[in-house]
Amino acid sequence: MRSPSEGPIDPRTFEALVEEYADRVYSIALRITGSPDEAADATQDAFLAAYQHRDSFRGEAALSTWLYRIAVNAALQHVRRLRPEVRLEATGYDSAWVLDWSAEPPRQVELEELHQLLEQGIALLPEEVRVALVLRDVEGFSTTEAAEIMELSEAALKSRLHRARVLLRQYLADYLEAP
Repeated sequence: MRSPSEGPIDPRTFEALVEEYADRVYSIALRITGSPDEAADATQDAFLAAYQHRDSFRGEAALSTWLYRIAVNAALQHVRRLRPEVRLEATGYDSAWVLDWSAEPPRQVELEELHQLLEQGIALLPEEVRVALVLRDVEGFSTTEAAEIMELSEAALKSRLHRARVLLRQYLADYLEAP
């Protein structure tokens, strides 16, 4: 749509920007907030903020990166306002051995039940690691893209991603190891 070197966004092209990125922005917001209503509000807030600050886009990063960063911030604002502070916490996660479930035979569980449990686990992650997991593993951004969106080094993103994965594995362990 636009090249990163184009500078501030022309208000006449903003509608096309919304059309191009609305689904992805909503998806990111949904995974961070865990609520369709909150995600819709966060999406609207993100585009409103992007429109209000369109002159601040200098083209130093890709337009999508700039927009996704605004979306992450909007979603996190909704989470902080409404979500109780119950989070998955690590207890020696960095030194814990975690079973590799990918090599296990298929379980006799319904995929929908596992999906719901996974969504619950993602919602319980501390926000800094939840965002890393959502961007990298759920939305499929590359490590470089996710790090840019979060304004982190790639090493810091990988560390947060590892922590999120370990916490999710611990959260799902009883369910996946049940006979």
